[in-house]
Amino acid sequence: MEVFINNQSVPVSDSATLSDVLLQHNFLDKKGIAVAVNNFVVSKAEWNSYKVDPADKITIIRATQGG
Repeated sequence: MEVFINNQSVPVSDSATLSDVLLQHNFLDKKGIAVAVNNFVVSKAEWNSYKVDPADKITIIRATQGG
């Protein structure tokens, strides 16, 4: 199936969890990220159990430092 990560279509397995998607696209080990699916924030504690659906829109935001 296809989902969208930051507006880019990507293939994922039909039974993928949010954690699987983040791992597949090298985001799981990143620190300081927030994830929303269809504009609803998903807490990190839910990533392992949150099943993604076809055409879900996943937004990944990384905190940055600056001044």
